[in-house]
This record gives sequence, structure tokens and C-alpha cells, in this order.
Amino acid sequence: MNTEDIAVPGRHGMVPARRYAPSGESPDRAAPLVWLHGGAFAWGDLDMAEAHAVAAAVAGTGREVVSVDYRRVPAFSWVRKPAPGRPAGVRFPVPVDDVVDVFARVRERSVDGRVVLGGASAGACLAASAAVRLRDEGRAGPDRLVLAYGTFHAALPAPSARLASRLRGWHRWGQLTPGAVDKMNRNYAGSPEVLREAFPGGGEPAGLPPTLVLDADRDSLRASGEAFAAELAAAGVEVQHRIVPGTRHGFLNRPERPPFRLGIDAVTGWLAESELRPA
Repeated sequence: MNTEDIAVPGRHGMVPARRYAPSGESPDRAAPLVWLHGGAFAWGDLDMAEAHAVAAAVAGTGREVVSVDYRRVPAFSWVRKPAPGRPAGVRFPVPVDDVVDVFARVRERSVDGRVVLGGASAGACLAASAAVRLRDEGRAGPDRLVLAYGTFHAALPAPSARLASRLRGWHRWGQLTPGAVDKMNRNYAGSPEVLREAFPGGGEPAGLPPTLVLDADRDSLRASGEAFAAELAAAGVEVQHRIVPGTRHGFLNRPERPPFRLGIDAVTGWLAESELRPA
């Protein structure tokens, strides 16, 4: 496998990215993957495991991966209340713009125009938002979507009884409370006026491509993943919702643990299987 740090022209300037090229022949019909790490929209980079380890593992199956270092919003306090008004710095929609611009460039150089778009946590939200944007603008979008333990709604949905039972007693493991999610989302959106617009959940998902929603078992954000998967299905989108047993949020950022491999196998297996069928 060969890696190359690149910079992709975007509307806000150059967007750093890293290309992972498989050393052998790619499997038939294997579309490249544009991958987005998480980090509450404010943290993370190309070297974090959720970016590098995931991209390397997927490229190891013979699929090209482009990992994107989209612009991040300013770091925030999980404790203090957000400042009123629209604070300075990068905010929505700038990170989505970066994703759309990199995706378009990758698609231009794709042999057959097919590209998979995916991400984890905040990156999953950006992937879904970019797919919606491309659809709304009448532009060619992703061939498939891969969304791992994402946050898709402006407000965290209430957990189902089943999920609540899985979360009970796990709050000490750093579960994101509705209040913490609200701080993260408002920091990303920049102001309450655009909060709803900044998130794809609760909108109109019809016309999105086949989608894998991959959730952690004991993760409060699973409530958003479950709700978004249900919205996709209700809109007629081909969607598969999987839960990795015994896991908590961010398992793709811990490659030394067994759930990382379970997650990678779920992603690559679903892609290989779904690519045998037309989108």
C-alpha cells in the first residue's frame, strides 16, 4: 500500500487529504472511498486512528481511500454554555463545502465515476450532509454511503427502551448526554438559526444512495443512527443498519481492540456485497 499527502483545491482554499493506494489490483467494481474522521467537528486530523488506521485497513482490501482533513470549527468547552450570536471562526457549512469539493475531485478522476462516501461520528454527519447537498444541487453524488456511529439530528433523539437498557450503568464511560450533544451541535452550526439546516436528520432523505448505518452497541448517539436509518428506510432508500455488539462510541479510533476489526469487516463486507448489485 502506498500513501500520498495531497492538497485538493476547494472554495475555501486547499483541503489537505491523504490518498491510500492499494499495492495490488483492486477487486472488480471496487469504487474508491472518500473517508471523514470524527472529533465533534472541532478535533481530529489525518493521523488519528479513526482516519489513518481505518483508511489503511480498507485500502488493505484493495480499495483506494482518500482521507479528508476538512476544516474544523473552533474547540469548545463541554461545560460552559455556548456564546450567544454567531461566534467567529469556521462554522457550518464550511466543513461540508470541503467534503463536497474533495468528493467532486475524486469523482472526476474515478475510472467509472463511482465513489463511496463515508465517515465516523461527526464525519458521518458531514458525509450524509454532503450527499444531501449534491442531490439538491442536481450533481452526481456518492454511489454508496457508509455512516459509522454518527450524529445526524440537531437534537439527540430519545433512546429506545432497548438502547436505554444498554446504556444503563455506562455513563461513567463518557457517554454523550443530550446537553453535551447540544453544545457540540450549536458550536458546529454557529447559531440557533441554522441549527436545523446543519443536520441531515429529520429532513427529506429520498434519493440518497444505498447506505450502511453502523452503530456502537452502548452509545447514546446510537439513538440518532437508529432514527436516521428509519428515516432512510421510510423514504425508500436501501439501508442496512448494523450494531457492533458490546462496543461504545469511537471503536474505529481504537485499532488495538477487537471491535475495530469487526467494524472494518462490516464496512468492507457490505461494500463488496452491495457493489455486486446496481445502485
